[in-house]
Amino acid sequence: MELTIFILRLAVYILAFPMYLLNFLGLWSWMCKKWFPYFLMRFSVMYNEQMASKKRELFSNLQEFAGPSGKLSLLEVGCGTGTNFKFYPPGCRVTCIDPNPNFEKFLIKSIAENRHLQFERFVVAAGENMHQVADGSMDVVVCTLVLCSVENQEQILREVRRVLRSGGAFYFMEHVAAERSTWNSFWQQVLDPAWYLLFDGCNLTRESWKALERANFSKLKLQHIQAPLPWELVRPHVYGYAVK
Repeated sequence: MELTIFILRLAVYILAFPMYLLNFLGLWSWMCKKWFPYFLMRFSVMYNEQMASKKRELFSNLQEFAGPSGKLSLLEVGCGTGTNFKFYPPGCRVTCIDPNPNFEKFLIKSIAENRHLQFERFVVAAGENMHQVADGSMDVVVCTLVLCSVENQEQILREVRRVLRSGGAFYFMEHVAAERSTWNSFWQQVLDPAWYLLFDGCNLTRESWKALERANFSKLKLQHIQAPLPWELVRPHVYGYAVK
């Protein structure tokens, strides 16, 4: 099996050579940063349609983590185009972080469409280094479809715990590696190198639940599901929340 994967990966490398050449020249990343928001805007509409019930279930108890004032301070890491906004409770104070500045114009549109929220600011930064956000300043941190593409999962989870107040919660919904010895796992391993370049650093084979289990949250509620998505490669998901 491993030899077959190696041979097929080699074929994928050959077919994707133009992408790798552009990446070597430093052009591919620049192009991805430009086009990826447009792709994500379309993908997010489809994703929200298919995952709406799971997102409503996931975010149904957000307000329980509001501070003494009753206002919920929420930080969304890897906010993308703001497609989670409609699932947040009225009056929620939202701060957004994303390393791609090209998402800002899409966020402005989402903010205009979600007047029930109080938008605080958009910060251009990677989740592994959120120094602009003060220690213990957030009631809730959210990330969806983010842990697949960060450089260091352990570091971003340390940052999440830093910015959360004691008793605050981290909500997540992520596509993950398929169960081993399945055909889905086989094709994830074959296509992962090209997928990584094509989708701006996204990894198909990450077992993100293991990083969450190691992150030293006081409580972790995590479920594995097969998401009702047309792309089988990204159907394996985990979702839930963890309490600091």
